Amino acid sequence: MQALFSEYFLPFTLAIITLGMGLSLTDRDFKNIFVQPKAVIIGLCCQMVLLPLIAWLIARSIDIDPLFKVGLMIIAACPGGATSNLVTYLLRGNVALSISMTAINSLITLITIPLVVTLSLNAFLHADDAITMPVGMTILRVFLITILPAFAGTRLRKHFPEFAVGLEKPLRIILPLLLLLVYVGVIFIDQGTEKATRTDFIRIFPYALMLNFLAMGSGLLIARLLRLRVINQFTISIEVGLQNSALAIFVAVALLESNEMALVPVVYGSFSFFSTLLFGWFVKTVKWTPRFIGRDT
Repeated sequence: MQALFSEYFLPFTLAIITLGMGLSLTDRDFKNIFVQPKAVIIGLCCQMVLLPLIAWLIARSIDIDPLFKVGLMIIAACPGGATSNLVTYLLRGNVALSISMTAINSLITLITIPLVVTLSLNAFLHADDAITMPVGMTILRVFLITILPAFAGTRLRKHFPEFAVGLEKPLRIILPLLLLLVYVGVIFIDQGTEKATRTDFIRIFPYALMLNFLAMGSGLLIARLLRLRVINQFTISIEVGLQNSALAIFVAVALLESNEMALVPVVYGSFSFFSTLLFGWFVKTVKWTPRFIGRDT
């Protein structure tokens, strides 16, 4: 019962959310991503290279517990997940691009998470422990939580278009409330945030917020410099800036057996959905740079 929300409610909820987002997509949306893959390649490069680099620079320049530094690196190594997909959906971004990046990066992190975490342990704790990700289980989770529900949603959209369109407005309210309810259970019940003192929160929060905003800003800047369309610019910004805190907690607690490292994703998960939603809304709403006209996806 200790991990009721993490083990059962969270995966089911994420699958429902992805299904709901799939109702807004067509086959053409996904086809365009792979016919013109510039946006997804740029986004994945930002996630795999730029994001860990930003976290590394932050961790090297601050004076906090080394365990927290490793926790910061764990967050940076994780993919976006359904949370970033949901923010993109709420802001009417390129949901197909967001889901595609999440699915691909979730598989790539089978290699990158062990690499980043092992290097971080060595650099900040002088420990040589190596971790491995459960390959089969990870692939199955990506399929069941991301690929299958999104595909099912597109099939419903194709065969029952009026039903799918009719659900769009209520789902924009229901899906974030559903996710919020489950994440409250994960953070406050399963993980027991009473373990995190107010002092720990105050120490971690500024650096977790710094990672969140620097990642979003850097992803946005690179997407603009490489002349992606505006919709893809803020979609990549969201995907790079909002990481899967539930997965980071799993890596810290289950694989590294460190509640201290897990405090960083706990703190990060308590605010990042709202900060990313606000940032994405601001970028989309405030037209402070010219729109780039491109034909990428």
